[in-house]
Amino acid sequence: MRNFNEDNITQAVLERLSHCADARTRQISEALVRHLHAFVKEIEPSEAEWTSAITFLTRTGQMCSDTRQEFILLSDTLGVSMLVDAINHRFAGNATETTVLGPFYVEEAQDLPLGAYISHASDGPPMIVEGSVFDTRGEPVANALIETWHADDHGFYDVQRATGKGALDMRARFHADDAGHFWYRSIVPVPYPVPNDGPVGKMLDAQGRHPYRPAHVHFKVSAPDFETIVTHVFLEGDAYLDSDVVFGVKDALIAKLETVEGATSLAGHPVTPGTARLAYRFVLPDSR
Repeated sequence: MRNFNEDNITQAVLERLSHCADARTRQISEALVRHLHAFVKEIEPSEAEWTSAITFLTRTGQMCSDTRQEFILLSDTLGVSMLVDAINHRFAGNATETTVLGPFYVEEAQDLPLGAYISHASDGPPMIVEGSVFDTRGEPVANALIETWHADDHGFYDVQRATGKGALDMRARFHADDAGHFWYRSIVPVPYPVPNDGPVGKMLDAQGRHPYRPAHVHFKVSAPDFETIVTHVFLEGDAYLDSDVVFGVKDALIAKLETVEGATSLAGHPVTPGTARLAYRFVLPDSR
């Protein structure tokens, strides 16, 4: 087939895919062609605009490094990451809601004992995190693995700072006790902008959007025979809960940050009076 034009080129490309050996690859490729061609026909870009689009994607790739993933950021800010998350975590019942992993997860975080500090006390207002892990039937999940991380009091993650990864940089791994409980000490997280000095930041500016995420703590909770939960716990009252730049907020993931007036928390752990307390109950769906 020759003499391609705007009326016949889409079908011509689809026909070229008819000999694709893998059915899933063919399905994805055909859908991509149909939707991409429909997008181009709808917006009718000028050649200069199309060149700008190519340049934008090129710059996005060039911004990626060992400590920064601009394509994940692009996916996040367009709501695609949350859409993929929703499609892949259609859990029934009372399982904890999921949200995006984000670009700053680190597998090599160190294992710490319950009650340990994951930040330096001088880094910000003190916070104690007290959580629990249960299954959908209300039974505790003993020895569940809890991976947790959050930004510092300036809105930066450890991998973004010049000091790099460290032992007490707002991230660690814990194992719940036999009753499914875990706790640790850190500092109160703050709202922060996603990296906005690259092409994604320019896109947000052009779209009239701010780059901020509400204050939150990341959790990845797993155990044998259960589905893994990746989620955030957001702080109630944050100004950006209704405009999170990556669309990650869900009502069920918002928790009130309470102030501990005495020398022990509600769970009986020793604290400095005035410490903020973040509590959350995680529910893992059964994978058996």
